[in-house]
Amino acid sequence: MHDIGDLESRSIPGVGIASSEFIEAAALQSRSLGVEPRMVFVPHPIQDRTDEELRKLADEAFEQIVKSLTS
Repeated sequence: MHDIGDLESRSIPGVGIASSEFIEAAALQSRSLGVEPRMVFVPHPIQDRTDEELRKLADEAFEQIVKSLTS
């Protein structure tokens, strides 16, 4: 959140990407920091995935990430 908030404060578009496990935590942290970052959530968990599985997650989230940056 800090990084996305910093980018946005400098007029640099950014999108936070996190696993679905952190939807509520992201909302709480956003409120406490006073920022409203664009976020994309991918299926949880992340850490135990193979490289191939991570590439698939990234491919599936790509359009939503671009849309978040351009809308």
